[in-house]
Amino acid sequence: MKPERTRAVRLTGPRLAIREFHHTPADVDALHAVFGDPETARYLPFEPRDRENCADQIVLYLEEAEHRPRTVFRLAVTLLADGEPDHAVPIGNAALGVEGQRAGFIGYALRRDTWGQGYASEITGLLNDFAFGTLGLHRLWARVDPENTASARVLTKAGYQLEGRIRHDLHLRGTWHDALQYSLLEHEWVRPAG
Repeated sequence: MKPERTRAVRLTGPRLAIREFHHTPADVDALHAVFGDPETARYLPFEPRDRENCADQIVLYLEEAEHRPRTVFRLAVTLLADGEPDHAVPIGNAALGVEGQRAGFIGYALRRDTWGQGYASEITGLLNDFAFGTLGLHRLWARVDPENTASARVLTKAGYQLEGRIRHDLHLRGTWHDALQYSLLEHEWVRPAG
């Protein structure tokens, strides 16, 4: 028996659309523009990635999308102003993982030239709606590099509460790094107006 095909995820906000990645040169280049940038990667849990590795990542994302039940959503973020989301070049990625008892985690990374424009807040809101609404989750968490004050502000603005500092959470670039963990419960999520 053939496994059921995944229903493609499409989340739409005022300025952004979040969709499945496509294994195309444009999406690979777009992911590489984020994951290959050392300035962006300094806040990510891995070293900057080359284009080939980004292509492999998209293959992994597409394989994860076929799992039943689906527990990982790694999605492309596009600007609505750039046209039909399936044809628009991504400006970043959004991630949501489901684990445990109605719990999950979120994350995002944006191309550096799009920082400071409120896109991370919109992504967080769309992921929260998807998690608490469509997926029926009860709790979301996110981990942030303590030096990434912009992401900490995004999470706090969305209602996430700081749970604490996770010491030596990640060994990367020859040293241990701490993380700040934030969480949000379904009854704490207040959808922004509009």
